[in-house]
Amino acid sequence: MTRTTARSTLALCFLAPFLAAACGRSEPPAEQPAAAAHDPATHVAPLTAGWMATDGIETPESVYVDQASGFIFSSQIAGAPDGRDGNGRIVKLGGDGQVVSSTWVTGLNAPKGLRSHNGTLWTADLDEVIGIDIVSGTIASRTKIDGALFLNDVATGADGTVYVSDMMANRIYAVRDGQAAVFAEGEQLEWPNGLLVDGNRLIVGGWGRPKPDFSTDVPGRLFALDLQTKQKTPITPKPFANIDGVESDGRGGYIVSDYLAGKVMQVSAAGEVRELRQFKPGAADIGFVPAGNVLLVPHMNENTVAAYDLSNVLR
Repeated sequence: MTRTTARSTLALCFLAPFLAAACGRSEPPAEQPAAAAHDPATHVAPLTAGWMATDGIETPESVYVDQASGFIFSSQIAGAPDGRDGNGRIVKLGGDGQVVSSTWVTGLNAPKGLRSHNGTLWTADLDEVIGIDIVSGTIASRTKIDGALFLNDVATGADGTVYVSDMMANRIYAVRDGQAAVFAEGEQLEWPNGLLVDGNRLIVGGWGRPKPDFSTDVPGRLFALDLQTKQKTPITPKPFANIDGVESDGRGGYIVSDYLAGKVMQVSAAGEVRELRQFKPGAADIGFVPAGNVLLVPHMNENTVAAYDLSNVLR
């Protein structure tokens, strides 16, 4: 897919509502069956950097490491970002980038953000928030959100609440026990995309006001919403990017991606922005693991998920 085609396609899809991411063993083989010892579905490889996965990867929007299981999950739109085609799916990978299952969960439409809590992997799929049991790989719940235009990223609170951004509606929902309610809304949300719960705050990456070609005349900034009072506190004093993914950097700041520019940046707690890596446009909802400084990037326009070591560029 060319950059121009990708932008044009995504632009139409996003804006359509307004127009009508070698240890040996001493035991004998009989005591540890070989098949079980090497079953990739239950024995995950340690997380490493320096790999690229392409098998089974088709328009990846989000990539996320579930710390409890050690597996990596990536949402595959596999079609139009707003298409109700049933082609969407979730891919399961090991920490070394090997695809464990390219069809771990199927029958979705256009799944995007991913985040887990207590054994459930959550994803946003157009106007639904879907919970997936990680052990079995089966859909455990579906919460339809009436009035949603384009659900995008998800974040999970310590109490199990799932926050989901609706970028085109300038709205953030809170989902709990199968019920959805508006958490915050209005242009002060700067067309929210990336979300992350950090303590008692919801960190929000604003995309900025979209134009017909999916660019923006005013980009977004990184800011926080208090989970109790919903008060907004800017983290970056000025808008600076079309923010897609937001992750903690393990240093008190954040790692963010700019989808249109293809940049990954570090934002300090004081709001200082530093560019870490430059990719092609389409770096979508990233993952980051501070232990090892491993950045995971869904290269949405290149049908690739890749892992990079950021140790030499982080502060």
